[in-house]
Amino acid sequence: MNRSEEERAIAEAAERLMKVFPDISPDTVERAVAESRPEFDGNPIRDFVPLFVERAAKHRLRSLTTSAR
Repeated sequence: MNRSEEERAIAEAAERLMKVFPDISPDTVERAVAESRPEFDGNPIRDFVPLFVERAAKHRLRSLTTSAR
């Protein structure tokens, strides 16, 4: 996966997360994705990085929704 494909896949992941968490602002979802990305910067195999970023961002967003209750 080249860099532009990775960028596109992460943007698509952010869009999916916005649908999964409609009560959370898009800015917050984008921030969760952005904060999750550095965790995988050193990963030499990039094919799964978008999936890992999406999972990590989903975990961050879930923690926001459970702490708000």
